Amino acid sequence: MTSLDRARELLREFPVVDGHNDLPWALREQVRYDLAARDIAVRQDAHLHTDLPRLREGGVGAQYWSVYVRSDLPDAVPATLEQIDCVRQLIDRHPQDLRAALTAADMEAARTEGRIASLMGAEGGHSIANSLGVLRALYALGVRYMTLTHNDNVDWADSATDEPRAGGLTAFGREVVREMNRLGMLVDLSHVAPTTMRDALDTSTAPVIFSHSSARAVCDHPRNIPDDVLERLPANGGVAMVTFVPKFVLQAAVDWTAAADDNLRAHGFHHLDGTAEAMKVHQAFEERHPRPVATVATVADHLDHMREVAGVDHLGIGGDYDGTAFTPEGLADVSGYPNLLAELLDRGWSNADLAKLTWQNAVRVLGAAEDVSRALAETSAPSHATLEALDG
Repeated sequence: MTSLDRARELLREFPVVDGHNDLPWALREQVRYDLAARDIAVRQDAHLHTDLPRLREGGVGAQYWSVYVRSDLPDAVPATLEQIDCVRQLIDRHPQDLRAALTAADMEAARTEGRIASLMGAEGGHSIANSLGVLRALYALGVRYMTLTHNDNVDWADSATDEPRAGGLTAFGREVVREMNRLGMLVDLSHVAPTTMRDALDTSTAPVIFSHSSARAVCDHPRNIPDDVLERLPANGGVAMVTFVPKFVLQAAVDWTAAADDNLRAHGFHHLDGTAEAMKVHQAFEERHPRPVATVATVADHLDHMREVAGVDHLGIGGDYDGTAFTPEGLADVSGYPNLLAELLDRGWSNADLAKLTWQNAVRVLGAAEDVSRALAETSAPSHATLEALDG
């Protein structure tokens, strides 16, 4: 039996929990949520990284759908609600394949049924507009993690890719973390500055996650996790979910991406624009300047390092499909997860290691957040703190 055969066999029992997929935003950008125009029941290779046939081929058993909206939108809260509505419509359209999941028990039930557990994560604290009431509303609508920032700072937390302002978390930012603990919403530290990571770990009484981040020691990009933070995950109980984005995993791609982003902006596009027009500009740039290519082995290098620093009990996968223009060789779309597992098997990872990586760690961490929430419910009431009252 080949390593790839062994990987596929393992995934039938312990499928992938992927921490981050931007399909809802891609559907907004491409077809303004006309789900019939991008019917994921059939392959959408020409348009998307994600559809149901390829999710099945890739052995995905649970997906955190990102309900991301850009941080420069003036109407982030209603736009986030539209994203949530998109996920709900996807689940309603495909009940044989997708199952709404709010808890770790729901994830296990979906696995038993052979359906893909569908969870939601809000990508960026701008989606709550500095309101703990909005945070609670998102939780009530099914959001089970929130990334504290996206690429820009929020009023109460510093991003990894913006100029430091708060020095990590402000007093209100720490209150956001505490309220997330009370609710049972996972604190996601992808995209945040290392100071914010450390402040969140100091504050949170529940395990945290990194929904789509890799190792800074392997690729020195600010979106990645420093070793001193990885070292704290065992005490916290959290999970770092490795991402596949070439510009975060391959050092040579960091410089190339900076030049490509500058080129997009010079042509009047946002550097994260994934529309067909922006991609034409990107492709023309790539023809003139061939991009460095990441591979399955590149991603495996990160996982090897992260296992050495944090331990195998604190690792997961967050591919960031449909949120990136480029993907590594062998991980072109959501069908590629078996290739990564095969590479890890060849490197000596055991079946038990891989079961933790794909399924068990991610399910455990959500269940642990639920346990913390139940305990806090006995002693804590909803917080009505405001940014103005705590931060002045």
